Amino acid sequence: MARTSGNVYRIPRRFNWPYVIGGFAILSLALMLWRWGGTVEDALAYSDTARWLRGESSKQALRAPFAYRLAVPALAAMLPGAVHNTFAALNWIFVTATACLATASARRMGFGTRRALAAGLLVVLSLPTVWFAPCALVDPGAVCMRMLFVFAVLTGQAHLALAAGLAATAICDDNILLLGWLLGWTLYRRQRGVAPCLAGLAAAAGWLVAVRGWIVPGLPHAAWSPGFAAVRALLGDTRGLLSLAGCAGVVLPLALAGLWRAPARIAPIKSLLALMALPPLYAALCVRVEGRVVWGVYPFLIPFAVALGLPRRTQAVPDVRPLRTSRRA
Repeated sequence: MARTSGNVYRIPRRFNWPYVIGGFAILSLALMLWRWGGTVEDALAYSDTARWLRGESSKQALRAPFAYRLAVPALAAMLPGAVHNTFAALNWIFVTATACLATASARRMGFGTRRALAAGLLVVLSLPTVWFAPCALVDPGAVCMRMLFVFAVLTGQAHLALAAGLAATAICDDNILLLGWLLGWTLYRRQRGVAPCLAGLAAAAGWLVAVRGWIVPGLPHAAWSPGFAAVRALLGDTRGLLSLAGCAGVVLPLALAGLWRAPARIAPIKSLLALMALPPLYAALCVRVEGRVVWGVYPFLIPFAVALGLPRRTQAVPDVRPLRTSRRA
């Protein structure tokens, strides 16, 4: 008698989180140490912002729009030590937290232990962790808050998603789109919580206005406008194209292939991915092409990447088997 296959979308009952967190932390630290405190494009601007917050430099050293992203430079300025070291330490924490959140998201979706660990490893074992995370950048913090937002959306925690969107906006102004998407999704689903979403969106917009008008006023603004000449020059940037290929080489193909196998509960992330891909694509057409364009959308790609290889959904095999113990994830 043939044995019927079980539900592959199951949530494991046991998971040793201390070992998982420790493993991700040690692995990410080992990958970041060789380039600890390095520099890339925009790193100097964020370092100057942190030094200005410490009172070690003048306002003339600030550059827009980097000086408006105050959350991570403020944390780096409060920590003792050289600015490049405090940035690297914060980014190490952010990378570890992102990997843990990716694993938790996969577990809560019922993908099993191996796929859950693979989700975290896709975060850690990547070119951005090796090349960009050890530098004075706010991208690791923004990616971490985006991953927390995805986790909250997939687990139906609207208040956590709202908090993650607010924190992400404080780190990088582009993330206000998360709050706009959350409001639109709440209205589309006709769920309760429209008023908190409106309040959060208003608070985020007020923060952005306050930063530009009162906290760091009077900075010159650079005009970004795409054109054929800019695109031609960007295509000639071999280093940037190699960085883009390295960051997109694993996660992006897996995610594109996994789109067709993903459970229905991940469907909201498709529209979120399309929305959050617009700002980096516009920046790539105007300024430069590099791997951070893809790194910023890792949180929206990884759920689809770990869905690759799942059997097609049928009525006999639901998306996720509900377990009362799944809250532990």
